[in-house]
Amino acid sequence: MSTGQAWANWVGTREEREDVITAAPVALLAVTLDHPDPRPVAGTPLPPGGHWLYFLERAPLSSVGPDGHGRRGEFLPPIDLPRRMFGGARMTFHSPLVVGDRVTRSRTITSISEKAGRSGRLVFLGLREDYATGEGVALSIDVDIAFREASARTSAALTVEQLQAGAPMPPAKPVWRRSIQAGPVLLFRYSALTFNSHRIHYDRPYAMNEEGYPGLVVTGPLIATLLLDLVAREAPQARLRTFAFRAHSPLFDMQPFTLNGAPKGDGSRSWHLWAENPQGGVAMLGEATWDSTDAS
Repeated sequence: MSTGQAWANWVGTREEREDVITAAPVALLAVTLDHPDPRPVAGTPLPPGGHWLYFLERAPLSSVGPDGHGRRGEFLPPIDLPRRMFGGARMTFHSPLVVGDRVTRSRTITSISEKAGRSGRLVFLGLREDYATGEGVALSIDVDIAFREASARTSAALTVEQLQAGAPMPPAKPVWRRSIQAGPVLLFRYSALTFNSHRIHYDRPYAMNEEGYPGLVVTGPLIATLLLDLVAREAPQARLRTFAFRAHSPLFDMQPFTLNGAPKGDGSRSWHLWAENPQGGVAMLGEATWDSTDAS
């Protein structure tokens, strides 16, 4: 049986777990995003993106690989490529999750495909996640994860400019704009909140010497959460319906970047949301729709 056929057998693999939306992670995320401590109580809505604070990976330390991720072969297939990247997601918000909810998350592997890229072999894995309470599914997400080969280039060759080359240009002139410096403290706090032990986000020697990055990498879910937080700041009455986003190039802890928002201008209630690097390229591009009267 070929490797591709073996991976295909993993399509349809499903797991189900339960968790409770507790108050402490909501408060800690708020202060990490530089909001006042909200002191949430039962019934407080979980902010969009807050689902990443729950259903945390629980790999025993003895089963963690050199990059900090749990070893594959249980739910995720044993893909033989060492570098793992968060590619993007498409979220549908059916109803709010609130503090006190007991939630069941079901995850299903929906696709696995392989292709050759500039850096070598690439494997793309699709996941479907549904978060349900006793009232039904509250949040649905389709997630894209990419696996690639280790770079053969030295760390000196991997400059910020090279890694960000080819990033698309902004889709519109921003109406909202906020500057962010995702330094080591922010990256550490978010990695701790999400129990993300991928070393490129907090271990500078590893990120530079082993994976060839010029600094600490800003994690994709953090960028997406910051974009959703931009909506919360600028349109606090907005009730999100959908948010789809894709990562195009990495951001690093030693450079500022901006969060941006602009209406699509096509008569819909959709907005462009994007993170922009200092060179003016788009690091993450998203599109959101919501119910509101105060943002358009």
